[in-house]
Amino acid sequence: NSIEEKTTNTSFETDIISITPDEIKSVHRKDGWFFNWKKEYKENPSHSIYKLVIRGDNIIQGLISLEPIPNQLYIEMHLIENAPHNYGTNKKYLGIAGNLVAFACKLSFDLGYDGYVAFDAKTKLVDHYKETLGAQVIFSNDRMGIFTPSAKNLVNSYYKNYFSGR
Repeated sequence: NSIEEKTTNTSFETDIISITPDEIKSVHRKDGWFFNWKKEYKENPSHSIYKLVIRGDNIIQGLISLEPIPNQLYIEMHLIENAPHNYGTNKKYLGIAGNLVAFACKLSFDLGYDGYVAFDAKTKLVDHYKETLGAQVIFSNDRMGIFTPSAKNLVNSYYKNYFSGR
């Protein structure tokens, strides 16, 4: 799994790991983060927050908040965000969100949930998620799901050998 530096097209191997309590304290809205990650971490203990970092580095490139829903066999994606230096036309790296969503799908496969991931989308991003993630609208205009075929495509894009021998 990798991300690409926008200016050089250089790919970097990445890791997605649980964020620590000390690290979450360093994620501030005043520094350009849109979501209040400290609140998400503190008020939702059933949610796991993961950070995406370049392998061998500890700079957070993006964050995702996930919650397994075992009685319904899917992963709920509560929040996902690129780090502030990965926003807009001056972003440093490409592929952050795709990498994080592929991780959510992989986790769903790991737990035996067949890759199912669901989330609430901002209305203006629904078409973008359909095109880039293969997500589908479910239940309402902003409730979306990623189902097995699209989840496999995402996981294959970032975890090349994941389905070998499965």
